[in-house]
Amino acid sequence: MGIDETINQAFAPIAKVFSDIIFFSVSVGGADLQLIVLWLVVGAVFFTFYLRFINIRGFLHALRLVRGDYTHPNDPGEVSHFQALATAISGTVGVGNIAHVAVAISVGGPGAAFWMWVAGVLGMASKFTECTLGVKYRQENPDGSVSGGPMFYMHKGLAERNWPRLGRAMAFYYAICIIIGTLGVGSMFQSNQAFVQFVNVTGGDESFFATRGWLVGLVLAIVVGIVIAGGIRSIASVATKIVPFMALLYISAGLFVIMANVTELPRAFSQIITGAFTPQGATGGMLGVLILGFRRAAFSNEAGIGSSSVAHSAVRTGEPVTEGFVALLEPFIDTIIVCSITALVITLTVYDPELPFEGISGVELTSTAFASVIPWFPIPLAVVVMLFAYSTMIAWSYYGLEGWIYLFGPARRVKLTYNAIFCTSVVVGCTTQLDAILDFSDAMIFAMALANMLALYMLAPVVRSELESYWARLASGEITPHK
Repeated sequence: MGIDETINQAFAPIAKVFSDIIFFSVSVGGADLQLIVLWLVVGAVFFTFYLRFINIRGFLHALRLVRGDYTHPNDPGEVSHFQALATAISGTVGVGNIAHVAVAISVGGPGAAFWMWVAGVLGMASKFTECTLGVKYRQENPDGSVSGGPMFYMHKGLAERNWPRLGRAMAFYYAICIIIGTLGVGSMFQSNQAFVQFVNVTGGDESFFATRGWLVGLVLAIVVGIVIAGGIRSIASVATKIVPFMALLYISAGLFVIMANVTELPRAFSQIITGAFTPQGATGGMLGVLILGFRRAAFSNEAGIGSSSVAHSAVRTGEPVTEGFVALLEPFIDTIIVCSITALVITLTVYDPELPFEGISGVELTSTAFASVIPWFPIPLAVVVMLFAYSTMIAWSYYGLEGWIYLFGPARRVKLTYNAIFCTSVVVGCTTQLDAILDFSDAMIFAMALANMLALYMLAPVVRSELESYWARLASGEITPHK
C-alpha cells in the first residue's frame, strides 16, 4: 500500500464522523433540511432587514472606501482597505468557485446557481456585521501586530454586554473550530483540487505525479510557508498581486466561452431560473436544490462563518463600520460574479438534463466544460486553480493562526508551531480523496458558524448603533473624504 492510500484510509473515517455530527438534518417535503444551513439562511435574512438592506444601500459607499477616498494614513492597523479586501477575497475566491459550483450543478442542476445568487446577496449583510465587529473588538499585540475576528468579539463584546463567561466559552470553541477548519477548508481541500488539475494536464492516470501526491504537496507546502512566515503584511502583499491577475484570467476565459455560446445564453438563464423552482437531479424538489445552493454558497463566500473578519480586522481605520462596508463586496465578487461565470460555462457547454454527469465532478467537470470550447484551456485552468488554491491557503493560514494566537498567545515560537502544522496539512490534502476532504471541510466550516451566528445576533445592537452613528456623521459632513 502506497503512502497516499495509507493517509487516505486513516483520514476518511474521521472526516465522516465530523460530517455526521455537524450536518444533522430533518426531512421536510422529501428533502433533507440541514439545520446548520437553515441557521445561516435565517441569519442572513435577519441582518438584511435589521440593517435596512445595507447590502444594497451601502454598495456604492463600499466602492469609495476601497478606492481610498476615506483613508487616513495615521489610522491604526496594518493594511489598507484594498489589501484587507484582497486578502479576504483570496480566502473566499478559491477552488470552491470552480469545484463547488460544479458539484452543485452536477447534483441539483443549473437551478442551484440561482439559490447561490440569492445566498450571495443576503450574505452581504452577514459579512458586513461580522467584519464591523472584527475591527471594533480587535486587539493590539505587544509586537505591534493586530489580532481580530470572532474569537475577540465573542470574548470582548459579550463581556461588554455582561456575558463574560459565555463569551470566553464561545471564543474558545470558535478558536478550536477555525484552527481545525483551516486545515480542511483552507489547506487540504485547496491542495487536493490543485493536485487533481495538475495531474490532469500532466497525463492523467499515466502522469508521473498520479501516485505521488505527497511530492506535489511538499512543493506547495514550501511555497506557502515562505509567504505565511511574514505574517499578514506579507500575505496581503502577495494577495494584492495574485488576486486581480487570477480573477481577470478566469473571468476573461469564462466570458470567452460564454460569448462563443451567446445565442444559447437565454436558454441557460431559463434553465437556471426554472431549475431553481422545478429542479432536475436533486432529491426533494425545489427545497432540495435550494438547500444545495445555499450550502455551496456558504462554503464559497463564508458569510456568517466569521473567518474573513480575521483578515478585515487588520485594516487601517478608526471607524469599524468602514470595513463592514468593504467586506460586503466579498460575497458579491465571490458568488455573484465568479461563481456565476462557472455556472454559465457549465450550463452552456456540457450540461444536459437528459444525460446526468457520470464519473466527473468538481474541478474536472469545470475543466471539461472549458475544454469543449477552448481545447487547450485545461492547461491555463490548471494555472488558475493553482493560483486560487495558493491564495486561499495563504489567507486561511492567517485565519487559523489568529485562532492559535487566541489560545496560546502571540509568541514567535507559537506562530512557528502553527505554520508547521498548516504546511503539513497541505501535503495531506494532496494524498486524500475528494469525498473525504469535502466531508471534513464542510463539517468544520459550518461548526464555526454555530457560535459565530449566535454572537452576531447577540451583538447586533452594537453594529446597528455603529452604523447609525457613522451614517449621521457622514451626512452632517463630520466624516469627509481624505484629500
